[in-house]
Amino acid sequence: MLSIYKSELSGNLNKINTIQNGCWINMINPTDEEAHFVSSKLNIPLDFLKAALDEEEGSRIEIEDGCILVIIDIPITDIDDNSLTYDTYPLAIIHSKDTIVTVSLKDSNIICDFEKGKIQSFYSFKRSRFMLQILFRAAKYFLLYLRQINKKSLLVEKSLYKSIRNRELFQLLSLQKSLVYFSTSLKSNEVTLQKLLKLEMLKKYDEDTDLLEDVIIETRQAIEMCNIYSDVLSSTTETFASIISNNQNMVMKFLTSVTIVLSIPTLISGVFGMNVSGIPFTDGKFGFFITVLIILVITVCVALLFNKKDMF
Repeated sequence: MLSIYKSELSGNLNKINTIQNGCWINMINPTDEEAHFVSSKLNIPLDFLKAALDEEEGSRIEIEDGCILVIIDIPITDIDDNSLTYDTYPLAIIHSKDTIVTVSLKDSNIICDFEKGKIQSFYSFKRSRFMLQILFRAAKYFLLYLRQINKKSLLVEKSLYKSIRNRELFQLLSLQKSLVYFSTSLKSNEVTLQKLLKLEMLKKYDEDTDLLEDVIIETRQAIEMCNIYSDVLSSTTETFASIISNNQNMVMKFLTSVTIVLSIPTLISGVFGMNVSGIPFTDGKFGFFITVLIILVITVCVALLFNKKDMF
């Protein structure tokens, strides 16, 4: 899908049908025809337009034929087995002579915020500033999703206190995996941002330099949060794995104790039920009641002994 936008001096963003100077071209999983059209129209290397279409593409900067390619990893949420999961995928920002192009495999909240006019002081013709605003928005969404992960982990943790199931533990493992993805992407993004500081085009305006420094600060904060949450979640997962195992052992211990106590009446009644001579109390008037009393006494004594040993 290919969409073209251009900002007015008043700040309003309009969708247009033709490529013009100062416009913004947003491409989501573009076809080969769309990629060749934009490449030939703007003299952008075709490899730049297809770089972000590889999910495994890493964050980097590349300059060729007057075009600057900046690829960063951005966060995304997805529904997997009725559960919200987190992942990252690449977003390419191409800074050409007269336009700026963004390319990604999927639609994202980051780009949608610009399309819906949620970003203040956004102009498509201020290409360097626009690129930095995208980077800043991506860092903000990393922080937002990290807070969501932390809240979800606390909710799962509460349910684990009384649970002996593995479902909650799998949820924690899923969140931990998301944190690994975030940590890897954020560290890669930080390296790319450090390289951006060396570009001359970002040194022309102090506001651009300050904004880039803010992006780096937000990214480092996200990395720190990611490391903290990852350590806490890893420790929590290990602890509750032990708790679940201990709960299962307690259940098995209780069931074993109950089985032993219930086997006593069966054993004694089986002995007295044998059709052989010499069985005590068989000829007495109160033989049955004496046998029942013996069963009760032994059963109660064993139950009290198990209770004293904390077997119940």
